[in-house]
Amino acid sequence: MKVGILGSGVVAQALASGFQKYGYDVTIGTRNSSKLDKFTTANESIRVASFVDAAKSSDLLVLAVKGNAAKSVLDLAGIENLSDKIVIDTTNPIADAPPDNGVIRYFTGPNESLMEELQQLVPEAKFVKCFNCVGNSLMVNPEFGGVKPTMFICGKDESSKQEVSRILDKFGWEVADMGGVEGARAIEPLAMLWCIPGILRGEWRIAFKLMK
Repeated sequence: MKVGILGSGVVAQALASGFQKYGYDVTIGTRNSSKLDKFTTANESIRVASFVDAAKSSDLLVLAVKGNAAKSVLDLAGIENLSDKIVIDTTNPIADAPPDNGVIRYFTGPNESLMEELQQLVPEAKFVKCFNCVGNSLMVNPEFGGVKPTMFICGKDESSKQEVSRILDKFGWEVADMGGVEGARAIEPLAMLWCIPGILRGEWRIAFKLMK
């Protein structure tokens, strides 16, 4: 499977490395390839291209940019190039305002989510919310003493969620499916909760576990 990563930051790089590790053909789409010079030197088999080329050439896409840039990046990738493709959405609607006593601020309200807005923007794409509630260093094969942490996902298409679940299994996660795109209203705020210990006490090496 050919995977296109839309973004060039630490999340994009961590997931590109993870997909490469498990044998996927990886292309990173970016507006500024110089940001990836050091990364691509160490990962020669990962290609760097424009957003359009990455979207066109890939079977599955990963949106790994700041939430306030998500819509513009999808536009740059070409809405038509996303049709009928799985788009793993790692974004969070983090506002530019500073945290309030450790609580980051969102530009969405409690009865809406960024992923729902993205799905409305590209109705023919198959968005799956994923990787938004953990740090980049733990996204691939997180180690917690042999205990698998839980990754919460949601999306409108069942087969797409099954494919993402298979990827997550390879990456060392158990999966909790929270239903349709509306589930992102609950999943996106998990990043707010995840950030509080990090901002207040420097505790970033944490993940969530759903007990049954």
